[in-house]
Amino acid sequence: MANDLVQRGVAAIVTPSGPATSAAKAATTSVPIVFMTGFDPVASGFVASLNDPGGNVTGVFILNPDLLFKRTEVLHELAPAVKSFALFYTRTGDKAEEPFYTELQRAAEARGVTMRLYSVSQTAESEETFARAVDEGAGAILVNNHPVFLNNRELMTALAARHRLPAMYPLRQFVADGGLASYGANPADAFRLVGDYVARILRGEKPAKLPVQQMTRIELVVNTRTAKALGITIPLTVLALADEIVE
Repeated sequence: MANDLVQRGVAAIVTPSGPATSAAKAATTSVPIVFMTGFDPVASGFVASLNDPGGNVTGVFILNPDLLFKRTEVLHELAPAVKSFALFYTRTGDKAEEPFYTELQRAAEARGVTMRLYSVSQTAESEETFARAVDEGAGAILVNNHPVFLNNRELMTALAARHRLPAMYPLRQFVADGGLASYGANPADAFRLVGDYVARILRGEKPAKLPVQQMTRIELVVNTRTAKALGITIPLTVLALADEIVE
């Protein structure tokens, strides 16, 4: 698809994921590419540096690694007795991916928690994978930021409710659908930044001179009704940090 776009002579390519960015970068060194990624774009090989990207690629970094560490921390506060977390993610093949997940598991172990990884590549795998995680002792769930989960929010929150497991999500939309808590950036803000960069490039600016933008507005949202249904008392420390409380 990336090669086809290049052959069509498009003025810019927008890539809202790591794999799409890798494909576009392999297809062209001249057509401007504006990405949105959750992994470090330098470690992923997309840009030379955040401040001075170089080449034909720039974009928006959502800081997903840092956010996932924080989600683990908050989930541990919400469920301090749980010793086994399950992380639902989608393997993308990004070179920064595996080292990050290894580091995340080590961070969880430092809190006395085992972090098991469960890769889900399509919606049809969700129920079976969820059941497997429960059978293997998962006492709480972390859901990563990926379209497989974002497009099936009701299913993911329903599975957590069915198995009566506390779960932490990347976006407030999950909490509005009945999820326990979320910590993450607003995707609309990220896409707005991407759109701004595309407009600037179409007006003549060069990607090499447009620093990679990092999302700075992060929100913590908790659902007190779901917490009550799970028998969880939300700590005052979490309530004090919450940007929004869903009742």
